[in-house]
Amino acid sequence: MRRAITPALRACAAAGALLALVTGCSADDSGKDAKAAAEKDAGKTATEAVRASVAKARGTSAHIHGEVLIAEGEGAFAVSVDGPFDLAKDKGKLAVDFPGGAIDHVDEIFDGDTIYVSGIQGAAKGTWGSVARDKAEAHYLLRAPLNDPEHYVRQIAAMRKVERFGSNETVGGTLTTRYRGSIDHATLTLRLADKTRKNAEKIRDAQGTDLPVFADAWVDRQGRLVRLKMAYRMNTLSVTTTVTLSEWGKPVKAAAPDASRTVPATTQGGVLLG
Repeated sequence: MRRAITPALRACAAAGALLALVTGCSADDSGKDAKAAAEKDAGKTATEAVRASVAKARGTSAHIHGEVLIAEGEGAFAVSVDGPFDLAKDKGKLAVDFPGGAIDHVDEIFDGDTIYVSGIQGAAKGTWGSVARDKAEAHYLLRAPLNDPEHYVRQIAAMRKVERFGSNETVGGTLTTRYRGSIDHATLTLRLADKTRKNAEKIRDAQGTDLPVFADAWVDRQGRLVRLKMAYRMNTLSVTTTVTLSEWGKPVKAAAPDASRTVPATTQGGVLLG
């Protein structure tokens, strides 16, 4: 499984040429000053709308469907994450799939401060590996530690330069307003393992600018975050993470495995685990 996807993921961390976006403006009269002030106020409103939608998501439960798509040249790989999750109570049950991988499926249970993972490397069949939630790390850019949905909504809440990008867009049959912004370096590298974070820092320092990561948030008429997307692209390689939230407020049943069937996880690596 690692041999199939590692070249693309290593390219994400080691490539030396990234697109740098530079904007500038000047105000030489009162009209331009007024326009700039209005645009600044509009940006604040958009930022507040996104953050409020994240707060609503964090206060209830939803069905999570996520997909990470890595494309390089003519090849593409996808990891999907699916299941119910109560963000308010820190409980959830996710199925993670990587079609075609040597290990193509794992199950995850989130129970408070602990994440349990089935089929973890080095554990006996039928045994769950346990990981302290606050100790889990991501090993690839635009992945969450052990696929934790809370990580993604935290990143999208930190979008900068947010603007209203579209209205009346339909997500799952629901009308939404779409907001677009960017993700800064601190947010991008949040909870990254040391090796990946240091590689990202080397690229940023060489380029003199943050890695170009665009983010989108779709907010429904009830002010709920119903979809988020983060993406970056360089040369022939692109990575896009999309998470859709639906079925709001349903009870989530996600019981922790019996203690006799759990062992501390000694490794958290691999494409399925972020």
